[in-house]
Amino acid sequence: MFHVGGARSALYNWAVARQSGGTFVLRIEDTDAARNKPEWIDGIVNALAAIGIHEEDPAFEGPYFQSHNADRHREAAQQLFAAGRAYYCDCTREQLKERTGSEHLGYDGFCRDRGLAFEEGRALRFRTPDEGETVVVDLVRGEPAFPNSAIEDFVIARGDGSPVFLIANVVDDLDEGITQVIRGEEHLSNTPKQQLLWEALGAKPPVWAHLPVIVNEKRQKLSKRRDKVALEDYLAEGFLPEALVNYLMLLGWGPGDDREIMPYEELERLFRIEDVNTAPAFFDVKKLTAFNGDYIRALSPEQFANACVPWLVAPYAPWRPEAFDKDVFEVAALLAQTRLALLSEITGYVDFLFLDEPVEDEASWNKAMKAGANDVLSDARAELATVAEWKADDLKAVLLAVGEKHGLKLGKAQAPIRVAVTGRTIGLPLFESMELLGRDRVLARLDAATKKLAARA
Repeated sequence: MFHVGGARSALYNWAVARQSGGTFVLRIEDTDAARNKPEWIDGIVNALAAIGIHEEDPAFEGPYFQSHNADRHREAAQQLFAAGRAYYCDCTREQLKERTGSEHLGYDGFCRDRGLAFEEGRALRFRTPDEGETVVVDLVRGEPAFPNSAIEDFVIARGDGSPVFLIANVVDDLDEGITQVIRGEEHLSNTPKQQLLWEALGAKPPVWAHLPVIVNEKRQKLSKRRDKVALEDYLAEGFLPEALVNYLMLLGWGPGDDREIMPYEELERLFRIEDVNTAPAFFDVKKLTAFNGDYIRALSPEQFANACVPWLVAPYAPWRPEAFDKDVFEVAALLAQTRLALLSEITGYVDFLFLDEPVEDEASWNKAMKAGANDVLSDARAELATVAEWKADDLKAVLLAVGEKHGLKLGKAQAPIRVAVTGRTIGLPLFESMELLGRDRVLARLDAATKKLAARA
C-alpha cells in the first residue's frame, strides 16, 4: 500500500519538478520479487493520480521498472570490477565474526587484495576510499560529511551475480537523468555509498534532499504494523484528496504565515525545498480530520453530493438499493454537509430516510427514553397526526407545545421523538428530517417506539 510518507515525498518532488520546468520520474523498484505484485504497482499509480500526480501532466514521466534495467546494473558492477574499484569476496558472516570478535562490526576488507575472480557464492564488494570524507550536498540538511574510513566495503552484487539495490538505484538514476533526489531521511545513511558509486562511474552525483521522519502521537516513526499509514485507507475512509494533499504538504514545511488551508496550486507556488525542517513531523489525525471538514464545507452542493456517492451504495449502504431516493438525498445532503468531518459519515446521517425502520442504537434509546418519554411520544403523535402543513416550522411548533405541556424545553421534548424517528440522538436537524421522511412514516415510527416502550415497561 502507498505510505503517507511516500505520498509526502512524491508531493515535494512534484512541486520541485513543476516549479523548475523539470520532470517528476516515477520508478518502480521491483527487483525484490517477494515485495512485488501487480496490484501494488497499480495501487501506487492510482494513489499518485488521486493526489494529482498523473501521466497526463507533461511534468510526469514513467513508470519505469528497475527490473527492466538488470543488464545495465550488471554491466556497471563489472565496470567497477574491471577498474579496480570493486573486488570479489568469499567471506562468510561466521568468518568475519571470528576475525573481529563481534557480529556487529562492518566488513574488515580481508579480500581486498586477494585477487579473487567471480565464482558462484562470491559477492562483489565496492572498495571504499581509506582516507578523506564524502560530503553530501543536501538541500534540507546542509552538507553533512561522512568519514570514508567509517564506510565499510559494501556489497554491490550478490553471490549469484545479481546487483543489489544500491548500485541498481544509482545506475537507474544515471540512465534516467535524475538531478535531484528528494526522499525520506531513513535513506541518508545510504547516500554516501551511493555518492561514491556515482563518482566511481564517472558521473556527478545529484543534489539530495532528505525529508524529516513522520511520527505518531507518541513520537514514534509511523509504522504500518502499528499505525494507519496507507493513503488508500484514508481515501476509503472519506478523506478528500485535496485535504490530504494540503495536510501532507505541511508535514515538515510551512508557507511562513498563519495560513494552512490553501489549494495545491498556491502551496506549490510557495513551496521551497530549502525551507523544509529537519525535526520529525507529527502526523496528527485529528488535525487532518479538521482539515477535511473544512474542505467538505467548501464544496458546492453538487460537488458534495457527488463526493458522497461511494458511501451511498453497497457495501456501505445498509438500505435496499431500490429504497434510495436521489431527490430526497440531495435535500438531506444540504443539511449534512456542515456536520461531516469524513465523507463516510454520510451513511449514518441519512440511513433513516431509506431504511424501512430506523437503526437500533441501544445507547441512544436508553439516553432518550427516560421516564415520561411515553407521554411525550403519545401527545406528539396525536398532534402530528392532525397538523395542517407537514413543514419543518409547523412540526417544530407542535413539539414546542408538547414540551410546554410537560414542562420540558424543546431539546428535552424532541429527544425521544428524534430517537423514535431516526434511531439516534445525534443527526440532521429533526424537523427537516421529519419533513423529508413524511407524515405516514413518522407516525408509524412513533407508534413502533411507543409499543417498544410498553413492552419494556
